[in-house]
Order: sequence, then structure tokens, then C-alpha cells
Amino acid sequence: MKTVDLLVHSAAQLCVIPSQDSGPQRGPQLGELGLIQDGAVAIAEGRVAAVGLTRELAGQFRATREIDARGKVVVPGFVDPHTHLVWMGDRAAEFEQRIAGATYMEIMAAGGGIMSTVRATRDASVDELVAAMRPRLDRMLAHGATTVEVKTGYGLETGAELRQLEAIVALDRAHPVTLVPTFLGAHAVPAEYKSRSDAYVDLVIHEMLPAVAEKSRTLGLARLPFCDVFCEDGAFDLAQSRRILEAAQALGFPLKIHVDEFASLGGTKLAVELGATSADHLVTTPPEDIAALGASDTVAVSLPCTPFGLEHCEYTPARALLEAGAALALASDCNPGTAWNESMPFVIALACRYLRLTPAQALVAATLNAACALGLGDRAGSLAPGYAGDLLILDVPDYRHLGYRFGANPVAMVVKEGDVVAVNGQAVYP
Repeated sequence: MKTVDLLVHSAAQLCVIPSQDSGPQRGPQLGELGLIQDGAVAIAEGRVAAVGLTRELAGQFRATREIDARGKVVVPGFVDPHTHLVWMGDRAAEFEQRIAGATYMEIMAAGGGIMSTVRATRDASVDELVAAMRPRLDRMLAHGATTVEVKTGYGLETGAELRQLEAIVALDRAHPVTLVPTFLGAHAVPAEYKSRSDAYVDLVIHEMLPAVAEKSRTLGLARLPFCDVFCEDGAFDLAQSRRILEAAQALGFPLKIHVDEFASLGGTKLAVELGATSADHLVTTPPEDIAALGASDTVAVSLPCTPFGLEHCEYTPARALLEAGAALALASDCNPGTAWNESMPFVIALACRYLRLTPAQALVAATLNAACALGLGDRAGSLAPGYAGDLLILDVPDYRHLGYRFGANPVAMVVKEGDVVAVNGQAVYP
């Protein structure tokens, strides 16, 4: 009999979430859970060793530790592939302005929005950034996120952007959640470059990108961060976005892009053309761009908290994306301006209501497909053997309660690489 580090057994439902040909679940196939009743999962050396019926695994493995999940649901840890988690301050006053009728773009044009957070963030030290980010990440962990992407983009000058990157890497090494960094120097045009956006693009290309690449090597990163661009009216146009992404790609950066949040500028087709790992937001995406996504390997990442936070009525056309054969993922877009939400279960609840996803589709979009949006589809987001031993024990009798209920935390326990790191809404790591 083999010995494993952990055996979680007797789950009312265990959702394996198998990959589709070693990749995301695409189109109409989205929602395959690989559901096992009275299921068990064995974890050894941080990875899934086996899944199956409890009686089968109990006869195959001797476990150093066992967890009885009787009456509960076991799923992979959530993967959040789009956040802006490293910032200082808040924008509660702007929330009040929006309630009074001001639009997001009007607030941004008046010097608020992203630039408000930039002013609060620029002077922060790495230690201060880590201290601000940690409690947010703890709450995300308690709500089941075990892998989280984090963007820079609230510095908009080289030194501040590098400090944000350093803070992300430092917290990744000190926290159980796996953090995936993204460089978003092209988040907005800073005030000092007003009416000179092309000059700022030059700065991003010729100074920031090489500096981020060098800093990444100094920090010992195994790969360069993603490079992202906010391709949108009031931010960067299509030509500027192309310049930045092509320059980043030439340096070896994998690519992401913010597109079609408020207006369609052609950024989705650019993402497909350049082989971007993901295209994110996708609210105003036209049919021809949806078709292009469906025929590509670029993952479509929907951020339903953002239109919800902005009180907008339009959401990602998820059904059209699935009909086109696209790979659809979900993310929180956790940020101080439009979507300060640290709960992936709430993202799933919104997706079921406003994207018209079934609970099974939303669960896969928040796990396996979200991992694929980070290039991690071979190691996270599934409980298939060989994947990271990241799982959640949900205090619900059926996985469908993830979409059905909202406003409370259904996550009773979080296991990261075989270690219990959160219990009943509280992080318990050292």
C-alpha cells in the first residue's frame, strides 16, 4: 500500500474538471466536471496522486493525514486570472460620484480614476505595497483562490512599476497563494504625458519593458511576466497597443490585453493575431471578433464584477463566445475603482445570472479555463493526477450551490499543495 501525504475522502461530490486535449474546455463542451459521488483525492508531494471512489482510494493508499469531506463538495482551487491587487488608498469618493451620475470615463478625464490610485501608489515602498496587498490576498485565499494573477499599472513610471513587480514577487514567495505577475505599464497615460500619449508609449517600449525584463532576471523569475495593454478610448488606441505588444513579444514577454470594455477598437483581433494568452473584458466585442476568438487559442476572460460595479447593463456575450467555440474563463478584476471584490464564488454567482452560464460552466471557467488564461492549464485548475494539490472543501451539498447562493462564503477549507491554509473563512498559514 502506497503512502500519501493527504487523503480527502467521502465527498458527496468531487469535481475533477478534466482538461480537453490538454487544454481548456471549449465552446459547447464547457462544463464537464468529471463528477464523482462519494469521491476521494490523494495528494503526495504537493500534487494529486489519484482521484476516484472513496472505497477504491482507501484500499490503495495509507495517508499521513485524512480529511473527511462527508456531506460536502470538493473542487479544484479557484484560479483568478485578472486582478489589480497591488495598490494604495481607495476610491470610495468616486463610487459616490458614479452613484450621482458621473461616468467612469468622465471621472478618469477629470484626473480621477486610475490616476487617483497612481498618485496614492507611486511613493509607496515595496514593504508598504506588500503590507497593503497581503490582507486582500488573505481574503481571496479564504474565498478559495489558490492561484491569482496580479498586474502592475498603478505606477506609470519606471521606478514605481518596478516596485510593484518586486512587491508581487515578494508576496508570492511569502504567501501560499501562487501569484502570476503581469506588467501593465500601459494602463493609462499619466498626467505628465497628457496630450503626448505617443511619447509615453515610447517610454513603455524603450525604457520600461527592458527594465522589467532585467528586473525579472534579477528577481530570479523562471519566465518574464505577461505584458498587458488597456486598449480603449481614453487609454491606448489600436496602433499604440500593437506597438507595445509587438515590442514586448520581441523581448520574450507573453501577452495579454484589455479589450472591448467600453468600445471596440479592434484589440480582440490583435490579440488573436499576436497569439496573446488571453483577451480580457470583452463586453462590446463584435460578432466577427467573437468568431476570431473562437478559432484561436486565445482565452476569452470575462470580468462580470466590473459591469456590476459600474452599474452597467451589458456583460460579456458568453453564449455567443461558446457558440463560436471559444475558451471562456472568469476573473474578479479586483481593483479599487470598479470591482473591489475578493470572492470568486461571487464572480460565479454573477456569471450564472448575467452571462447565463450554468453552474458547471461557471465552475470550469473559474478553475481549469482560468488556469489556461495564465498558461498554467497543465498544472492548475483540475484535480486530475499530476496537477497541483490545490482543492476546496465547500460546505454545500451540491456544486450548483456555487451559482445558486451568494453573499456568504461557501468555502469551509482550502488546501494548497496538500497543506491546509484556510479554514472557515480564515487564513491559517504561518
